[in-house]
Amino acid sequence: MNKLEKNIEWNKIFSLKSILFTTIGITCVLVALKGFMIPNHFLDGGVIGISILLHEIYHIHISLAICVLNVPFVIIAYKKVGRTFAMQTAISIILLAIALHFIPIPTVQTDDKILIALFGGFIIGLGIGFVIRGGAVIDGIEVVIHYTNKRLGLSSGEMVLFINSTIFLLAAIGIGIEPAMYSILTYFTAVKSAEYVVDGFEEFIALNIVSVEFEKVKEVIVKDYGKAISVYNGRRGYLPESFEVSADCEIIVTIVSRLEIYRIQEAIKKIDPKAFLYVQRIKEVKGGIGKHTEKEH
Repeated sequence: MNKLEKNIEWNKIFSLKSILFTTIGITCVLVALKGFMIPNHFLDGGVIGISILLHEIYHIHISLAICVLNVPFVIIAYKKVGRTFAMQTAISIILLAIALHFIPIPTVQTDDKILIALFGGFIIGLGIGFVIRGGAVIDGIEVVIHYTNKRLGLSSGEMVLFINSTIFLLAAIGIGIEPAMYSILTYFTAVKSAEYVVDGFEEFIALNIVSVEFEKVKEVIVKDYGKAISVYNGRRGYLPESFEVSADCEIIVTIVSRLEIYRIQEAIKKIDPKAFLYVQRIKEVKGGIGKHTEKEH
């Protein structure tokens, strides 16, 4: 690696965006763990969950467990994902461990365990999501899942389910059924809040339209709603009662937000009540012209 490449790498690691997101993420995780989860014996999934479990059963300090357990995953990240990602991940894990060891956080005073599980999961999920947005992870299980699912023939979702089910089963044996059940609630809340941070609060949708009135539909979408469209040549028809009947048509695709889709669908139905519409939820949109690019202009 030459000097220029090293400078680019360090600029990525220590960029303002990376530092800001990582700092916010670690702070959220710290508050969730020390303010909500550890005092009430609640777990999360992955390495953090295993670390809390070891802390509960063997009284190993959670910061030490997080560092040691993540070492093999950081090595895998270095070999399989990249040097920059591995370095950012290692730095994030070390910073979290230092914060857990030295920074005191007051325990939230409430006897409502459902509130503790929900808010603990919500805050730790925000933290995990912000760290990911910063270009790293604080739980190495995510790295090994990406690497092993190709070798074992399992999807990432199946791997996550298997690993975390094992963790919660061990929690039920080691610390009791009730804390394990609340831990599952915490985990699912964390997953959802992390998804919102990583994927964005405004979900975009690809709306696909097959209509005999495709010219009018295109005009309404572009002129009345100001949406950009893509058009594919296709054929409609092939119905069970008239399989031999088909006709050329244009298949229209446009990207809309979940707040816009209902109005556009209703406008299309007024033009062609028999129009065939289907939607596909998409996690990220870049380029082109649309609401998702307004801030860039």
